[in-house]
Amino acid sequence: MNNQQQQPVFSIEKIYVKDLSLEIPNAPRIFLERETPEVNIQLHTKGERVDEGMYEVVLTITVTAKVKDKTMFLVEVQQAGIFQIRHVPEADMDPVLGIACPNIIFPYLRESVSDIVTRAGFHAVILNPVNFEALYHQGKQQAEKSATPGETAEEPQKVTH
Repeated sequence: MNNQQQQPVFSIEKIYVKDLSLEIPNAPRIFLERETPEVNIQLHTKGERVDEGMYEVVLTITVTAKVKDKTMFLVEVQQAGIFQIRHVPEADMDPVLGIACPNIIFPYLRESVSDIVTRAGFHAVILNPVNFEALYHQGKQQAEKSATPGETAEEPQKVTH
C-alpha cells in the first residue's frame, strides 16, 4: 500500500525581471512626431530545469514602435519565474512549462512593458492577452515538421502583431 502516488506540487517561488532594455535611437526629435507608430511585438517562451523540482520559465518580449522608417523605441523585457514542480508526470511537464507558467508570468511582463514605455515618455503599450495554449500547440506542430527522425527541435515561440 506504500505505492500510492504522491500528490503533485506546483508553487511559485519567485517572479522577477531578468533583463530589461530600452532604446530610443532617434531622441529627442522622435518626440516631435505626431503620427501613430506601427508597433511590432515578438514573444518567446523558454522553460528549463534549474534544480531538483525547480524550473525557470522566461518570457521574452520585444516591442518595436516605428514611424515611417524611424524607430521611436525598442523595448525588450525578459520576465521570469521560478516554479517548484514535483510529482508531475513527465508527459505533462512540457504543457506546464509552456502554458501554465507563462500564463502566471504574463501579467507581470505586461506591467513591465507598460511601465518602461511610459517612463520613456511615450503612451503606454498595453499588451493584448496571449493564448499560451494555442502558442504551445503551434510551436509543437512547427517542431514536429522541422525535426528529423530521432531529433527534437526546440524553437522559440513567436507571435507577431
